[in-house]
Amino acid sequence: MPTWIYSWWLPVLMLVASNVFMTFAWYGHLKYRSAPLWMAIAVSWGIAFFEYVIQVPANRWGSQRYDPYQLKILQEVITVAVFIGFAMTYLSVRPQWNHVAALACLVAAVVFGFLPSR
Repeated sequence: MPTWIYSWWLPVLMLVASNVFMTFAWYGHLKYRSAPLWMAIAVSWGIAFFEYVIQVPANRWGSQRYDPYQLKILQEVITVAVFIGFAMTYLSVRPQWNHVAALACLVAAVVFGFLPSR
């Protein structure tokens, strides 16, 4: 396998990209509430396919560099960070102080998750 697959940054970038797709799949339809629910579901599934195409190799390759707990912790903080950007730009909803505090707690979780265990 090429050496770039074992880099620390590739899985992170792929998780960011997959989370962009995931966020649109899960929340993009909120901007089109007049569309039928079946259509929102069908479009969401179509978008989610691309999320999985990126996310599965991100975790597979990321497991060469990170343990499963670290991958999950990274994924969660990336998800919230991507969602905040999405909510602010696409849905025009600003985070409140408690949302920012929750994100800070997730960032702290990443720090704790990457501290040496021994």
